[in-house]
Amino acid sequence: METFLCSAVLFDLDGVLVDSTRSVERQWRIWAGEHGVDPEAILEIVHGRRTVEVIRLLAPHLEVDAEVARVEQSESEDTNGVEVMPGASKLLATIPDSGWAVVTSGTNLLARARLRHAGLPIPNVLVSAEHVREGKPHPEPYLTGAHLLGVPAPQCLVIEDAPAGIESAHAARMKAIGLTSTFSADQLKAEAVIRDLRHLHLQARDGMLEVKVRA
Repeated sequence: METFLCSAVLFDLDGVLVDSTRSVERQWRIWAGEHGVDPEAILEIVHGRRTVEVIRLLAPHLEVDAEVARVEQSESEDTNGVEVMPGASKLLATIPDSGWAVVTSGTNLLARARLRHAGLPIPNVLVSAEHVREGKPHPEPYLTGAHLLGVPAPQCLVIEDAPAGIESAHAARMKAIGLTSTFSADQLKAEAVIRDLRHLHLQARDGMLEVKVRA
């Protein structure tokens, strides 16, 4: 059993706390069809990245801000198949409010909609696409989360499901645990890889958080 000591846990949202894959892929396929963009090219890069970056990469000729607003609104309204990830509710209930945050590539609107739909608490610190200039894999999103929590970056542990997010965490000098909810284990270059959050046991001890990874 591997053990991590940290002062705070920073969670990605989609694929970690909330299973939204079907909604994400459904809405992006609809958008791709409307704009003549290869949907498979979108699905190769969309997980873990901000909508604005996906559109800039694949359809820079469009009015980016307007398209971002459309996609995020559509995703926030599409809750079909959106579910809480196994173990998420129980794990969050063991962490003090000051000891965790959500760091997502989605907008604040989308993140709050999915958390509410999944019956999960809204954290005191929620870093969304609007809060940063650079999205994952840049370190800014996770550095922002650590700063808002008032915790030094190396004392944070990141829970992620996407290579871009793990790269972001490592660039921010944080350790990461990967979930195989979206990508295979060999694609996640994390310090530990698990199937879902039921494989984590967390306990607050002497002002620190002890996170144990169970096989």
